Amino acid sequence: MASTIYAIRGARNRAAGNYWEQIIEASCVYYKNACIADIAKTPEPMRPLSKANEKGQFLACFVKKAQPDYKGTLKGGRAVVFEAKHTDTDRLLQNVVSEEQKQELESHYQLGALCFVLVSFKLQDYYRVPWNVFRDMKEYFGRKYIKPEDLEQYKIRFVGFLDFLSCN
Repeated sequence: MASTIYAIRGARNRAAGNYWEQIIEASCVYYKNACIADIAKTPEPMRPLSKANEKGQFLACFVKKAQPDYKGTLKGGRAVVFEAKHTDTDRLLQNVVSEEQKQELESHYQLGALCFVLVSFKLQDYYRVPWNVFRDMKEYFGRKYIKPEDLEQYKIRFVGFLDFLSCN
């Protein structure tokens, strides 16, 4: 019984995560078509372990820890790098961003890129949290997690696309 509940939760979380990613992808297409930015999902580096079958499927393993989810360039030449996180709860833990992702975000941030964590709470409320705020959330909020009420100043709108670049 418990394993069924966990399997259902896992499937629901994957579906919500996939939908969140689709919203971001559609927004990136909007920004590209509007000549505002060219942003793409960062592919996960992997090494095939077998040849592809007739359906094109193959066994593979990841060869490197995850990088930030999206990278690109804004009109004018500034780099943009961000991680996307979704939760169906009322809080997002700081440790959902891996150490490798933190290092990459920090490196790009120090070089002047626009860096942030794009956050979805329950696929209803969306926030663009500046990297330095997410990185230092303990100092900003007194704890290592954030709640929607902490992020009101970073709230972004969904207006047919996720308007995460209008607050540059």
